Amino acid sequence: MTQPQITAVDWAARRLAIEVDGSFDDAVARYEAAVPRYPAARFDQLVADTVGWQTVLDLTDELAEHGFLIYWRLAADPLMGLAGNTARCTAYLMGNHTIAERMFRHDPAAMLYAPLRTVISQPPGGPTLFATEQPSRQFSSLGNPDITAVGIELDHKLAGLLDALHWPVPPCLTT
Repeated sequence: MTQPQITAVDWAARRLAIEVDGSFDDAVARYEAAVPRYPAARFDQLVADTVGWQTVLDLTDELAEHGFLIYWRLAADPLMGLAGNTARCTAYLMGNHTIAERMFRHDPAAMLYAPLRTVISQPPGGPTLFATEQPSRQFSSLGNPDITAVGIELDHKLAGLLDALHWPVPPCLTT
């Protein structure tokens, strides 16, 4: 019996924590206005109707003004508050399936990092923060230059979203 192949890849992640202006609730509202929720029923119907990929591209472009949709949302603070925590936190999975497809075709493992994890938080008495990991770092860990190129594109799209929100843009997202 042959041994199954096991690959372990170490890579350097870069977490970005960006102090944003306004209250926690304001930051959440602004983010969710700029990044709409993924309408699962609409896309499920497209799958059921076996439409062409161009229809998916067109609908996604129509919905995602800044290039991203929210696939999942968790307001963590109510549950964590039961343990006495007073920090505020909402976590998200934010992405774009049409961009993810451009990586998926090269390696389905790209879905380890797509959609992107994002968090808006506020520690007790502290500032409101937007946090995520730099997309290009995550996707480059897969070792495929085509996937890495899309990761760099996602860096730029994330920079565009932050700019549209009037939040600081880390230089690493634009170089």
